[in-house]
Amino acid sequence: MGLLDILLGRTKPVAPDLDQLFALPSAAVTLEAAAGFTPTGQGAVCFATVEGPAFEQTHREVQALLDADTERTGPPVRLLRDDYGYSWLVSERAPDQLAQLVNDLHAVNSAMEVNGFGPQLLCSLAGFEKTAGAATGPRTADGQRLALVYLYKRGAYYPFAPLPGTGRRRDNALELQVKAALANDLRIEQDLSRWFPVWGAPGL
Repeated sequence: MGLLDILLGRTKPVAPDLDQLFALPSAAVTLEAAAGFTPTGQGAVCFATVEGPAFEQTHREVQALLDADTERTGPPVRLLRDDYGYSWLVSERAPDQLAQLVNDLHAVNSAMEVNGFGPQLLCSLAGFEKTAGAATGPRTADGQRLALVYLYKRGAYYPFAPLPGTGRRRDNALELQVKAALANDLRIEQDLSRWFPVWGAPGL
């Protein structure tokens, strides 16, 4: 990076670091202790939809690879398309199998990279839910959902907490609480403008 970049406040883009996904299980322990959220067992990888046989073959190979896992007891891996035209490859595990879910997310991202679709990768997320009866303050109701979202092109996480109901509102106070709680567990995205709402994401 040159002097002009420094003076103008430009920064180098952060290289994707998929190993950051493996920090999720330890972060989940902190998240439960600090805010009363436990894994739902649902996770997904979001990417820009690409038409063509190469892309079709890639996602089918990934689905087949994950479904071949003999420890998988949940439904088969699914490919969904949201209202915005983005694709989600969804994996569901038992709530106590977060480590296996992380392996699934890592495998999907890696396969997309290897097959030349890294530029289409947008984010990965793991779902969490408020534990019934957890003593975490009056703001957070039982059954509230939360996602820890990993931004592929930023190499960092942010929390997304949609409020229950039909309106598209998010619990910003809870998101900031989770940001502070996980500061030592995850690489957190510091630019709040990049905490994009993932309305309609699987598991939320």
